[in-house]
Amino acid sequence: MLITKTYYDIPTKLDPNGRPIRIFVIAPNVPAYPNAKFPGVVCFSEIYQVTGPVERFAGQIASHGYVVACPSIYHEFEGPEALPYDTEGTDKGNKYKIEKELAAYDEDATLAIDLLCSLKNCNGRIAGLSPLSTYRTYSLTTCAATGMCLGGHLAFRAAFDPRVRASFCWFATDIHSATLGKGKNDNSLVRVRNGDLKGKGELVMVFGKQDTHVPREGRDLIRKTLEDANVTATFLEVQAQHAFIRDEESKGRWDAALTRSLVGVMMEVFERTVGRDMGERVDDGTKIEHVC
Repeated sequence: MLITKTYYDIPTKLDPNGRPIRIFVIAPNVPAYPNAKFPGVVCFSEIYQVTGPVERFAGQIASHGYVVACPSIYHEFEGPEALPYDTEGTDKGNKYKIEKELAAYDEDATLAIDLLCSLKNCNGRIAGLSPLSTYRTYSLTTCAATGMCLGGHLAFRAAFDPRVRASFCWFATDIHSATLGKGKNDNSLVRVRNGDLKGKGELVMVFGKQDTHVPREGRDLIRKTLEDANVTATFLEVQAQHAFIRDEESKGRWDAALTRSLVGVMMEVFERTVGRDMGERVDDGTKIEHVC
């Protein structure tokens, strides 16, 4: 399936400089069906913003029939351009990662989901309100999230949003150490322990066993916390290093075959959870409806 790329600049409330966030949207292009609609996926980037590898990764998802929104996460500090994969870019990305407010990360995710809700080529089963949308009522929310490295953690946090039915998190950093955001004191695992993911969507965590960013003790902590909280989750540990799905500047860690296999797993999860209209979701006999 062919794809197209565009972007939207969305106003934010928490940016101290009042700058908008740029959200790139990569979507299927089917000229013979101009009114075709597709489910939505938010794709969070690593610390370098929306680089070539991130865009190509999002393009793979879009070509399977999804509208993919890629937010530029460092709009408080930089323009929407990607940071380079070099020492300066890495230092900037790591610096911004712990200077940005945790609430601002969550606002970015909300705005990306809201934007998907407003797009005419999204299937309308994503409930939400954005400055571009009108009030509508739908009986089911279906949106998915994914991301790599920092983006894996952001996809993890996106799962707290009831509109997100599946999050596929690639080698998510800082969850085990609770060091995301300003003050290096995030509450991701605390919220899991408090039950904020129970009864929500499906979560998939993928880690490389040779990943020095998330050691075995950290992976064990994440797994145990999810299991103790009865979260619907799949935990995959593979023979790989950090950033093994990055097809550029991966420092010799890119594993194309393993990436291809795991992308297949991700697409199965997305197809099963958001790729079909399953009707109203029922929990304990109660119909859940969302209004936007």
